[in-house]
This record gives sequence, C-alpha cells and structure tokens, in this order.
Amino acid sequence: LRVLHASEISRNMLRAEPYNLNAMSHDAAIQMIYAVLDAGVKISTCYIDTVGLPDSYRRKLDKEFLGRNIQFVVEKKADAKYAPCSAASVIAKVSRDSIVETWKWSEPQPGFEPTNGNDYGSGYPSDPRCKTWMEHNFSDAVFGFPDLVRFSWGPAKDKVKESGVTVLWEAEEEDEGDANQSKMNGFLQSVVNTKSGRQ
Repeated sequence: LRVLHASEISRNMLRAEPYNLNAMSHDAAIQMIYAVLDAGVKISTCYIDTVGLPDSYRRKLDKEFLGRNIQFVVEKKADAKYAPCSAASVIAKVSRDSIVETWKWSEPQPGFEPTNGNDYGSGYPSDPRCKTWMEHNFSDAVFGFPDLVRFSWGPAKDKVKESGVTVLWEAEEEDEGDANQSKMNGFLQSVVNTKSGRQ
C-alpha cells in the first residue's frame, strides 16, 4: 500500500513546478510494482485502473519495466472488469476510510482538536458535512486548515484566498562581490560515467 497524504499532495501540487496528481499516482503505482518485484514475486500481467490516458500510462509502464516481461493492462474502469483491480480498489477504499476515521492531528498545539472533530464527511465539496467542517476549521489566517486538508483542492484554495492573508517572503539580496561567499560548484566534483565516458 502506498499512501499519498494530503500534505504530500499539497506540497507537490503547489510547488513552483507542480507535480500533478496523475504523475504522483503513476509514480506511486510504479513504487508498489517495484516493491512486489523486490519481494521476489514474478509478475506476468499487471492490471491498472488508469489515471489519465490509458495508452500513454501503459507506454510509461512498459518503458519503466522494459525487459521484465510484464504485460500491462491499463484501462478506464478496470476495477469493474478485472478481479485484481477490484480487490485493490476495495483495499484502497477501506485503507483510506480507516486512515481518515482514526486520523491523529499533527498540528503542534497540545490537545489540538478541530471544531466537529473528525466529522468531516466524505471529503467531497457536495457533502454538507464536509462543507460545514471546512467552514468551521479555517483556523489560521497564515496556515489555513489542519494538514488533513489538501491545500491544492479547489474549495480549500478558494477559502485561503477569501479568508487568508498574503505573506510575502523576502530574501536578503546577495552581494555578488562577497569574497567569503562560496560558489556551489566549489562543493561539487566531476564524475565520469563509465558507460559513456561523459562527465
């Protein structure tokens, strides 16, 4: 099982060069396939319920596992067609529900407990319980919500824009002529690639 926590998704999707949810999902699946292979299991066929375009995802997997003789079946709604995908879908949902139901708050305040506690509903914006929880738990104008919330999610982003404050992080200007300032390449060394002979 590879869990993508809300805080990990937020960090990845909100960085300067976003790492989108489809790419994270693909990479998580690749990590799980490697874990199975590393455990000594031979995989002849791997069924995957696609995220994104099935053909490009299958090509990505074929390239990643070239020479391992794995046939990848990548389709939309594969969980309704293939038993391994159905089982994985059930495991994913039960695991997600268990994680969410037993969520331990990581916020630094001792005894932190959000309004309505863990009664956040399904996590979908159409769910009235989720909407109520979101309305009552925008707890900090700078940091927004507890880290259970995915900040890259539309309703969370909208609430931060509406109720948050803009923070401008300023860096000190670097003096180009500072003789004591070390250059980054002073810490690096050349390594010769033995296959290509290139540096």
